[in-house]
Amino acid sequence: MHTHPLNINTPGWLDLSTFEEQAPSNMLENATQFYKTMQRRKTIREFSNRPVARAVIEQCLLAAGTAPSGANHQPWHFAVIESPSIKQQIRLAAEAEERDFYTRRAPQDWKEALAPLGTDAEKPFLEIAPYLIVIFGQKHCEFNDGLRLKNYYVPESVNIATGFLIAALHHSGLATLTHTPSPMGFLNEICGRSKDEKPYILLVVGYPAEHCQVPNILKKPLHDIASFL
Repeated sequence: MHTHPLNINTPGWLDLSTFEEQAPSNMLENATQFYKTMQRRKTIREFSNRPVARAVIEQCLLAAGTAPSGANHQPWHFAVIESPSIKQQIRLAAEAEERDFYTRRAPQDWKEALAPLGTDAEKPFLEIAPYLIVIFGQKHCEFNDGLRLKNYYVPESVNIATGFLIAALHHSGLATLTHTPSPMGFLNEICGRSKDEKPYILLVVGYPAEHCQVPNILKKPLHDIASFL
């Protein structure tokens, strides 16, 4: 009989000693400071080729791996690319899909929505940035003893982990771009991942280029994004 290696029903429970309750005044201060930190996060499309220590990326990936997931299956894989030749392969494949998108598949209203951001089919940042992280969702999880289980709530779980990763990278002092060429099946082949996995996001990671500019955009105020019932 198999024992589920990741299930909460495995023998033993832990006291919630890691939970740190805060004084109400500290809670508001911490929440406000985190908001201000994340408010400074900007999506960029002009990256520097300055190197980034792999240890920083590893710690951010560990932070992403703490995200909640359906049945604790953790249905994600982060393929980290730093090889120039693999980055070039990804750029060529992504730009081919993007050219087809912009010239043939994109509806006019979507093109108009993208116009203020200045995006096009050219993606030089895919070669310039020191790291690309392809985030895959896994339909099944497999264990060393041969146990194979279906994963549940895969999109939700992967998206939460991606949010953790973006926040961790920003907190570390790095900039990111969420790139989603469509379709993205070419990433399975280039990254050597099973067809049972789905690429969700191609995350570009590094420092902003010197004199990098970003669109002057605003985020919706609280009353537009939340309601209290």
